[in-house]
Amino acid sequence: MKYIVCIIILALILVFVLIKLIILKLNIKTMREELSKTKDENYNRNVRVGLLDKDLEMLAAEINKNLDYQRGLKKEAYLSRKQLEQSISDIAHDLRTPLTVVKGNLQMLEKESLSEKGREYLEVSSKKAATLKSMVDEFFELSVLESDSSFVELKELDVIAFLTEFVIENEAVIRQNNLTPEISFPEKGIIIKANKDMMNRVFSNLIGNILKYAKDSFELSVEEISDIKKQLGSKAGACHIRIGNKVEDVSAIDIDHIFDRTYRADKARSDGSAGLGLYIAKLLVEKQKGSLSAVIEGDKLYFDILI
Repeated sequence: MKYIVCIIILALILVFVLIKLIILKLNIKTMREELSKTKDENYNRNVRVGLLDKDLEMLAAEINKNLDYQRGLKKEAYLSRKQLEQSISDIAHDLRTPLTVVKGNLQMLEKESLSEKGREYLEVSSKKAATLKSMVDEFFELSVLESDSSFVELKELDVIAFLTEFVIENEAVIRQNNLTPEISFPEKGIIIKANKDMMNRVFSNLIGNILKYAKDSFELSVEEISDIKKQLGSKAGACHIRIGNKVEDVSAIDIDHIFDRTYRADKARSDGSAGLGLYIAKLLVEKQKGSLSAVIEGDKLYFDILI
């Protein structure tokens, strides 16, 4: 009889321990899932656990304290970033007006009778004013793009017709730089969903980079992405656009940071730019639900757009 009672008591203890272990495991699983969700900026709930284990409750309380602290840091970082963006926008806006006046006055001086030395000073001043205005415009555009979360209207765009028109419009400046475009387009048009003004800015920045660094020629090609490729990679767009050129020194290009703000392959070069062109281009492509990447193949630097 005593053995039976002991067995029953042991069985009850085992059942109790088993139930407690199951509850602990469920609570730990819940905590893990809750912690995983906290990576989402819009998820603000604290970790919750059921009662029964004091140590687990204390652990959850400490985790919640840390989560509250992290939320505070995120909020401060967000407000600081917004304030910085607004400051950059305000400074750029305030500088644009006097720079426009300066440029206008310099243009008026070109009509005046000046000595040869005065003409040299005027030419240098005009170039520096144009350089400064270009840099201010880039900073202003960047501040607008990074702070603007409004909906981007995407319409059907024939990318072949668009790029053909773009090359024709920029033919004069391409020829001035002694470049020959090597173009490879399919015979039929390819329709994509894009914003024409944004695409025009993207290729203006990319062609601007080519005009600075290309020698003799540059390549521009378009390839339609097949339905099979679309199924394999849902992020792939309707087409693949590639633009690139030979570079003199491949080792001078930091391909992993080429889209960083203020990146320049030639740090000593002063070209009238703040170095934001490629970063802005990438930002604009991504706002159109596409992607922009860079790759080095041999002695050539290519930019690939999937959209």
